[in-house]
Amino acid sequence: MSTRARTTAGLALLTASAIAVTGCSTGGSEEAQGGELTSLSIMAPFLTTTAFTEGNEIELAVEEVIGVDLKMNWVPNASYGDKVNVTLAGDKLPQVMVIQGKDPGFVRNAEAGAFWELTDYLGDYPNLDTNLPEVQKASSINGKVYGIFRARDAMRQAVIIRKDWLANLGLEMPKTVDDLAEVARAFTEDDPDGNGADDTYGLIIPKWPGTIGTNSPWDAIETWYGAGTRWAERDGELVPSFTTDEWLEAVQFERGLVEDGVVNADYATFDSAKWNEPFLKGEGGIIIDVHSRAGQIMGLLKQAEPDTFQNYVDVTGNLAGPDGEVHALPTAGYSGFLTIPKATVRTEEELRAVLSVLDKLNSKEVGPILNNGIEGETYELDGDLAVGIDDAPQDLKDAVLSFSQLGTNVTGFQGYLPKQASEYEQEMYDKRKRIEAEDLEKADFDPAAPYMSPTYVSKGAQLDTIVADARIQYIAGQIDLDGLKDAIARWRSSGGDDVIAEINELASADS
Repeated sequence: MSTRARTTAGLALLTASAIAVTGCSTGGSEEAQGGELTSLSIMAPFLTTTAFTEGNEIELAVEEVIGVDLKMNWVPNASYGDKVNVTLAGDKLPQVMVIQGKDPGFVRNAEAGAFWELTDYLGDYPNLDTNLPEVQKASSINGKVYGIFRARDAMRQAVIIRKDWLANLGLEMPKTVDDLAEVARAFTEDDPDGNGADDTYGLIIPKWPGTIGTNSPWDAIETWYGAGTRWAERDGELVPSFTTDEWLEAVQFERGLVEDGVVNADYATFDSAKWNEPFLKGEGGIIIDVHSRAGQIMGLLKQAEPDTFQNYVDVTGNLAGPDGEVHALPTAGYSGFLTIPKATVRTEEELRAVLSVLDKLNSKEVGPILNNGIEGETYELDGDLAVGIDDAPQDLKDAVLSFSQLGTNVTGFQGYLPKQASEYEQEMYDKRKRIEAEDLEKADFDPAAPYMSPTYVSKGAQLDTIVADARIQYIAGQIDLDGLKDAIARWRSSGGDDVIAEINELASADS
């Protein structure tokens, strides 16, 4: 081990953002000889405040393995969407372009023929032939694959609980939604901190910035009840989750939690940016969010109480619903795509040459370079875990952060996982990964994710708020169950029934 200071090696995750894609033009193809490329042009965003040095060690290391010169066009992430628009409207396109989201503009361009459809090609390339078929289907456009999706954790859902409060009350981690309600009640009524005051509660829930199906704590509970994730299949038809009996049962359960006083009273207005604070202050004891929030909380506790921080946090995964089964809430599982514009890659021979390079780019040999950097320069290995080198050149760290976006990881993460700073943190990280793997086997993926309803594209923003607003009003006791059902009927009559019909027509055509 080097004597340099070390920190945990991060995994350079990208936050998905939507972009508008307008227009398409032709341009000159890069040089290809005998079906093999000598260079590959790629346009991608960089995530750092300043651009790193062109031709840096990371790029050279990648080129050495793949045997192709990379002609990178790095664009600041903040202006990337605008740059995509300009590029597609111009006459010089790259051979590979990162597209950051399946927004209507990208959909229009893909269906108009601006990008190669890859559905029947990816299976010929072992590092592009995904072992996550549900995610690839979700990333498709009406069942057709126009880009190699960039895999992200498909399972992140967690229940984060005050470990010390459980111990004080002799309780175990919840396994079912009923267990959750009982722990929340005990945290509210049974003085879990032992101070003799009525100053604690169970669930900490913030005002959620998204609508139905955006992975809020309410959405998680509804999926656990068996309502599906955004959409579900019932009697051979795809339907929105909020039209199911299970969803109505779930929101009645949620309303009961509020009525019982086991949720923070300001849940409808509480700022999600302050979500950790009641947990840290010993006011609330349960958070339903992603596993990484548990890591954030442990980090903050470690700063405040380095000798005892391991005593306060425990996690579990998705909970079993009333039917006794675990219906796990997944993420979309991807963050954008690597697409291949037809304007530049004009023939099937050229397409296959590009795919061959991308196959090498996503190999186990290149993966550690993209995700961790260069051993001895940006990280060192401790067993099979990466330990980041603190005083590695910032330019190289910045390069790794951006080059990691070129790794699709569609056959699994092609890099080294980070070694945690302490035995407890490593134990919790390993537990997280174990829970995520177990829950992924029970993931309730959105069956409508591949399909783009024209009515939803034009009216979705207005439709989404109808049921989302009514859900909060019902949970708060401002409307009764009939009022909630009236809102669902209004969603249907305002265009929702058209959305359902269009989604099912597209699904039928894809089957």
